[in-house]
Amino acid sequence: MFENIMGWIIPGIIVLVIIGLVIWAVGIYNRFFSLKNSSEATLGQIRVAMKKRLDMIEQLLGAVKSYAKFEKETFEKVTAMRASVATASPGDLNKVEAESRSIFGRLLAVAENYPDLKTSTTVISLMDSVKAIEDEIARQRYTYNNISQEFNTLMDTIPSKFIGHMIGLVKLEYLQFEEEIKTPPKIEF
Repeated sequence: MFENIMGWIIPGIIVLVIIGLVIWAVGIYNRFFSLKNSSEATLGQIRVAMKKRLDMIEQLLGAVKSYAKFEKETFEKVTAMRASVATASPGDLNKVEAESRSIFGRLLAVAENYPDLKTSTTVISLMDSVKAIEDEIARQRYTYNNISQEFNTLMDTIPSKFIGHMIGLVKLEYLQFEEEIKTPPKIEF
């Protein structure tokens, strides 16, 4: 009888260990995809906010156009950036961010040079809206980068690293927007 019980205990322990390992691996798998989905959702919110900002910059360009001659190329660039935001990768969003920040800086400089423009309620409202959206983008970027850091840490640490590579995951790219324009905008009239 004792031998019969021992015959069941060892296989039972092995089965429990295997079940525990499977549950543990499924937990890691689920964590990866939870973080991946969170990063994609946050990236989507960043895209929406960047498109809003580009829409407002385009409206500002229209308001400023009567005071200063902006090249047709600037309008076309803003339109192209708006179209590219929807499908942009984090690296591409970094480029769009830098370009749109540069254009916005130029618009601010133009507003400073024209007192009538500085006091226009439309221009003031649009500039305030763009600045508010920039704060939203900064918050979303912070959230995205935190999610990416957690995901990438899982990809770098053992044993989750092995599970991530087995299912074909790659590290997430960080958003590295510049906080301010490095060179002052060049204004030509």
